[in-house]
Amino acid sequence: MPVDLRLADMRRRDLKAVLGIERRVFPEPWSLTIFTSELALRKGRSYRVAKIGRRVVGYRGVMFVGDEAHVTTIAVDPQFHRQGIASRLLLDAVEVALQEGAKDLSLEVATGNLAAQALYRKFGFVPVGVRKGYYPATGEDAYVMWAYDIGSPAYAERMASIAAALRRREQDREVSC
Repeated sequence: MPVDLRLADMRRRDLKAVLGIERRVFPEPWSLTIFTSELALRKGRSYRVAKIGRRVVGYRGVMFVGDEAHVTTIAVDPQFHRQGIASRLLLDAVEVALQEGAKDLSLEVATGNLAAQALYRKFGFVPVGVRKGYYPATGEDAYVMWAYDIGSPAYAERMASIAAALRRREQDREVSC
């Protein structure tokens, strides 16, 4: 994870950069209208950006319904892949989900996106179903994945382990510079 990475609430001024990442990462990107309407829903939603300096390098969204939370979107600029940014965004999503009283966390992921699936499995997500043709632009199916009992001590231990690994990775990067 880059040393100067910070997370902040997504603002309208971030949307130009978010949409740029969206177009580079997804075959069927969300529109400005979708992001604007999601940001307008102050209750039941949480959208954050990851920034290095002033540059938006990633983002994530979470929706809350009852005692469940759902990751609506998560993406990192391809120039910044494999630097721990998606892990940091997911750790933040779990933290916010817990603050909102969520017991479980879900998401959908393209069946062909093996890198994302590996990340989600690290976070305790397991596939529970398939949504056929979920992505209309490609016709690709999506796995529905859930992380259960995110408030448990075992899950907290998993998150602490992921956070510690990110810190070690960052310290190693600092030493090698």
